[in-house]
Amino acid sequence: MPDVKHFDPDAVLEQVERLFWQRGAATTGIAEVVAATGLSRSSLYATYGGKQDLYVRALRRYVERRSQPMFQTLADDGRGLPAIEAFFDRLIRIRCTGEHARWGCMATNAGAEGADPDVRQVLDQHHDRLRATMRVALEAAGAQGQLADGLDLDATAESLTLLAYGVNLRSRAGADPAALRRGASAALDSLRKDRP
Repeated sequence: MPDVKHFDPDAVLEQVERLFWQRGAATTGIAEVVAATGLSRSSLYATYGGKQDLYVRALRRYVERRSQPMFQTLADDGRGLPAIEAFFDRLIRIRCTGEHARWGCMATNAGAEGADPDVRQVLDQHHDRLRATMRVALEAAGAQGQLADGLDLDATAESLTLLAYGVNLRSRAGADPAALRRGASAALDSLRKDRP
C-alpha cells in the first residue's frame, strides 16, 4: 500500500524556502529543517530527497514565485527608464522593509555561498532572465528616445543586472535604503539622453 502523505508538500517547501532564504543553505542544518517543518527526516528525504535536493527545489520555487513575477512586470511595463527606476525602487523597498527586510535575494545569496551544478543552473537561468528583461526595458527606452547615444544595450543590461545583485547583497548587510536609491538613480541618470 502506498504511503499517504499527511502534509501539503508545497506548503512545506514554502517553509523550507523561507528558512534557506533567511539563513542560507550552508548554515542551515537538516535538524533545523526538521524543526521548522515538523516533519521527520525520513518524510523529508522520501518526499524531496536529501538536503541539497530540497535546497534546489526551494530555490527553484523562490525564482518562479518571487523573481519571475518582478521580471515579468518590468518586461511588460513599456515605459523604458521609468520602468527600470520603478523596478529598483520596488527592489529596494522589498529588501529593506517589511517581513523580509535584510534577507536579501535567495538567488543572490546562493551565488554568494558558492554552488553545485544544479544550483548553478538555476542561478544562470535567473541571471539570463533578469538580463534579458533589462534589455527589453532598455529597448523600450531607446524607442522612446530616452537613452544617450551610442549605448551598448547588451553591456548596459548586464550592468543593471549586476546592480540589482549589488542591491540585494548590500540590503542583506543592512545598507541604508536612501544610499541604495541614490546609487541606482546615479546609474540610471548616466544612461539618459539629456543627463541632469
